[in-house]
Amino acid sequence: MRFVEPNRHEVTEKTVPINRLKTPLRVLHLSDFHASPSVSLESIEKAIDRSLELRPDIAFITGDFITHELSEETEYQRILEKLASRAPTFACIGNHDGGKWAATAGGYRSFEKVNALLDRSGIRLLFNEAAQVKVHDQTITIVGLGDLWSDDTQPSGVLQRKRTNDETIFVLSHNPDSKSLLKPYDWDLLCCGHTHGGQLVVPFLGYRPFLPVRDKSFPEGLLDWGDRYIHVTRGIGNLHGLRFNCRPEISVLNVV
Repeated sequence: MRFVEPNRHEVTEKTVPINRLKTPLRVLHLSDFHASPSVSLESIEKAIDRSLELRPDIAFITGDFITHELSEETEYQRILEKLASRAPTFACIGNHDGGKWAATAGGYRSFEKVNALLDRSGIRLLFNEAAQVKVHDQTITIVGLGDLWSDDTQPSGVLQRKRTNDETIFVLSHNPDSKSLLKPYDWDLLCCGHTHGGQLVVPFLGYRPFLPVRDKSFPEGLLDWGDRYIHVTRGIGNLHGLRFNCRPEISVLNVV
């Protein structure tokens, strides 16, 4: 639980049939690095090195870069730069990265420190804003939202109830419970983390005693949600240094 499984990264590949793209897209979805005394930068670098072997076209990181505070910032920047130098990388904020909730849990009152680290690393943090990027001669839209637990998830103004063009729209939101706020809007794929897959999964029963979400019916994986999709990754790091029957996950989404 403490010495083996937290560092045994599992690569998963899933196909997402959006049918809007002219050319298939390999999306790397990472989340929940949780740099801390429990999760070393060495372990995070190992995950990023393995991710780069998978040759993604674009990368999404859905929050919780830290657990409480930043340390070894220069080294963390060097590691994150590896990813951003190889693929356009976008991120959203997590509840541990700073803000109203983090302040109550011993963290930063704002996410300025994490934002500055990402900016220096070449990673674009989107906070209730959208960005467009061209990959394989096609333009895609990425929307990043604020954290749900800090009451910062504000899709209005960045998402439309009906899109005005045929571009593919990816949404990054740390907490999958935010899907209830996103239901009225028009998008294709929502990428989330936060659950860690439960971290501890009871064998045979599948019981996950630690799931920090209201909707516990979907702790991980790809969900066909009407005419769109939601992907929840188990994440790279953990809290308290523990994982059992729930390995850290490097997710590749083949969007076709």
